[in-house]
Amino acid sequence: MIRSILLDIEGTTTPIAFVHDVLFPYARSHVRQYLETHLNSSEVLASLVRLKAEHTVDLEEKLDPPPLVSQPRVAAIDSMVAYVNWLIDLDRKSLGLKLLQGKIWEQGYFAGSLRAPVFEDVAPALKRWRHAGLSLSIFSSGSVLAQQLLFGHTKAGDLTQFIDNYFDTSTGPKGEMQSYQLIADALELPAPAILFISDVVTELDAAREAGMQTRLCIRPGNHPQPESSHQRIESFEMIFG
Repeated sequence: MIRSILLDIEGTTTPIAFVHDVLFPYARSHVRQYLETHLNSSEVLASLVRLKAEHTVDLEEKLDPPPLVSQPRVAAIDSMVAYVNWLIDLDRKSLGLKLLQGKIWEQGYFAGSLRAPVFEDVAPALKRWRHAGLSLSIFSSGSVLAQQLLFGHTKAGDLTQFIDNYFDTSTGPKGEMQSYQLIADALELPAPAILFISDVVTELDAAREAGMQTRLCIRPGNHPQPESSHQRIESFEMIFG
């Protein structure tokens, strides 16, 4: 029945440590330089609009975020850097943050400073699934750009040739059923024809509620998960291997 495979990234195709120990620190250490250089670009301005709106909500909810100022330029950048780092520390699934991080990582990938590790079974599985006629998609909290950059610059080579679609949290939160219904609609497939693989039980619960088939991916370094009825896999070789 499976006609399409939908993959999570962190803890499923790529070690969690790469995201938290490499990508996040890279964004943190380069955000000031990036803002100083690209502050007036349309993409950065769009990210900043989202971040400022989110900051307003944080103030209303009394979360005590670092203050933002608009002038002078140096002080404005300093305040945005502090807020961005605050969001990174919270691991906030912020669209504005994700868009900005994606642009920073883009420079790193293109400069050769970043290369993404993938588990050794990932590249062979993508090739095998594509040969079997399955469509392949990604659903991650990282922006679509960040997803494309990661799979385009892996230590196993450029894997984007095997991936048909990318979905981020602009589709919806990963823990909500409606997000998976929207993905099924976008793929023009009935939900039961889609297999979602993730390392997070709450995401799998939401996908199953939408009608998708599910597998819980167990990888070294992954966070412990609660007991569930999702079939467990430790390698993609267990899927059409």
